[in-house]
Formats: sequence, structure tokens, C-alpha cells
Amino acid sequence: MKRTMGLDLGSVTCGIAISDPLGIVARAVETVRFEADQYDECLEKVLEVIHREMPDEIVLGLPKHMNGDIGVRGEISQNFKAMLEEEIQIPVTLWDERLTTVAAEKILIQADLSRKKRKKIIDQMAAVQILQSYLDYHKA
Repeated sequence: MKRTMGLDLGSVTCGIAISDPLGIVARAVETVRFEADQYDECLEKVLEVIHREMPDEIVLGLPKHMNGDIGVRGEISQNFKAMLEEEIQIPVTLWDERLTTVAAEKILIQADLSRKKRKKIIDQMAAVQILQSYLDYHKA
């Protein structure tokens, strides 16, 4: 049994999700906030959560353009993966995150959450979407 952590890295936030020990269901953990584009600061905060949650594997969202190209945001995720791998001995996998934020937003709207409440948890929900997609793919 292993637990997998999902990360949705943005320019000022990083949504974090974790799987159950059976690797079936993803749940939200928290949103880490940091100064704009200060990924060293983000890394420190994410490492605290990693040490607390003790995952066996990490899945980091890789933003791609709809045509599959990797742009600036994707390069930032690739660099963050390298930073993580320097600090921890846990495998880090990049996972296509196209449309996960859109899906998360739809779920929160269906739950009838106000815009203010959605803004607070959208990154966590996007991390849940990334992680759940990864878990579902590996179950099949």
C-alpha cells in the first residue's frame, strides 16, 4: 500500500492532494501560498507537507497547451520537479493537467459554492483532479 501526493503548481499557490493508502481516492490537503514566482519559498512549504504526509510518490501537474506543446508554465513545472528531486528521495512524475482546473471549477459550481469560497480551494481541487486522473489511469 502506498500513498501518492498530487501537486498543482501555480504562480502564487500550490494545491496539494493525497491518496488513500490503497491508491483509489484522492482528497484535498491544503493550498500553499507563496510570493509570485518564488518557487524556492514554495518548495520549502511543500517539503513541510511532504514530511508531514509521508507520500511514497508525487505527481506534479504538467500544464500543456491544447496542441500538446509545453510552454513557459510547463517549463516551470519541469524545473520544480528537478528542485523536488534534489531534496527528496521520492519519485516525482509529471502528469498532463490540461483542463483539470476547468473540471475542478465545474465541481465547485455544482456544489453551489460562492466565488470567494471557490477561489480559496480551487487549487486543492485541481490537485485532486490531477491525482485522481493519475490513480484512475494506473488502476486500468
